[in-house]
Amino acid sequence: MSPIAIVLVIVMGYIIGSVPNAYLVAQTKGVNIFKVGSGNMGANNVARACGIQYGALVWVLDGLKGILAVVLARWMLPGYEAVASMLGAVAVVAGHNWSVLATLITGKIRGGKGAATASGTLILLAPTLMVAVVLALATAIVLITRYVSLGGLTAMALSALAFAGLALFGSLEPIYSLYLLIALMVFVRHRTNIVNLLQGRERRLGERT
Repeated sequence: MSPIAIVLVIVMGYIIGSVPNAYLVAQTKGVNIFKVGSGNMGANNVARACGIQYGALVWVLDGLKGILAVVLARWMLPGYEAVASMLGAVAVVAGHNWSVLATLITGKIRGGKGAATASGTLILLAPTLMVAVVLALATAIVLITRYVSLGGLTAMALSALAFAGLALFGSLEPIYSLYLLIALMVFVRHRTNIVNLLQGRERRLGERT
């Protein structure tokens, strides 16, 4: 496994993650997503500022970033699927959360919160049953509470614990426990949401900015 190939996988994943889909979609409505609502480069902020259909589009596009990064990483590191998958997954979420392209646009270190992009990686990395259970539970939480952040955080926590458990007991290669780092990045970017949830100030799905 070439060190150069490893670096290329990481750089590739980071650049893919940096693509500011939320900014691009919101611009079609004449909205600068960095200057409305939470200022976050994510589907939830777009949904509040532009409408749920635009937020859904951003969620899909951000999820596709995660899928693309993992697929390309596996192609670039043939024979090392587990290592490639995790490098691509970590890099793409880092790129989304701390986007160099968003930083160039705004002049500040900006990015999204990683839940949608992480969900894209989850689809390719996790066993089918695990994906179905995690996504079903997250969807149920959002539908019942209308807190998108709570659904996303729950999905990330369950995914990280499941990966760690499967890696510990030998069902997956040990490197898959690195998904804990992805969950940590998502939680770090959601720290304001976590405080708002605890204090009852988090805005619900459908509430406009």
